[in-house]
Amino acid sequence: MPDFFGWPQIAALLVLVQRGLEELHSARNTRRLVAQGAREAGAAYYPVVAVTHLAWIAALFFLVPADAAMQPVLAVAYLVVQAVRYWVIGTLGRYWTHRIYTLDGAAIERRGPYRFTRHPNYAVTIVETALLPLVFGAVAVSLIMTAIWIAVIRYKIVLEDDALAERRAAGERQ
Repeated sequence: MPDFFGWPQIAALLVLVQRGLEELHSARNTRRLVAQGAREAGAAYYPVVAVTHLAWIAALFFLVPADAAMQPVLAVAYLVVQAVRYWVIGTLGRYWTHRIYTLDGAAIERRGPYRFTRHPNYAVTIVETALLPLVFGAVAVSLIMTAIWIAVIRYKIVLEDDALAERRAAGERQ
């Protein structure tokens, strides 16, 4: 293997492929939701989310040395977090998208990981952002990218909560 390519770069490429496949699933769900009358909230903010995500993957690829030692326990923890990620995606089913879409009359999810927190997908994002660089001992990448993601997600949660407020209120009245 070349000196500039090691496990951190492989991990970054695998995450990139994973997220690309997720984007295909998201796009399919988006088309269905829009056909049913769903509306997007925070469309202008989505590029910030996308760039932040790509920056995290690029930081793993370009800033973590190819010969960085892997911490097996942290690698397993990261894989467990991915299982939680797919629990979230599976729980939302046809409603899961990368963007914020709301469909009038649709129930607010309260099953699966949503029993424990209102925004489990964002919790997963924060944990994985911190964890994967730490698998390779990249503490600075972990701290910097996690701080950036926290700021990005805090605002995205405001957008999402505003978009879902009417549906939440209707659900509480039932």
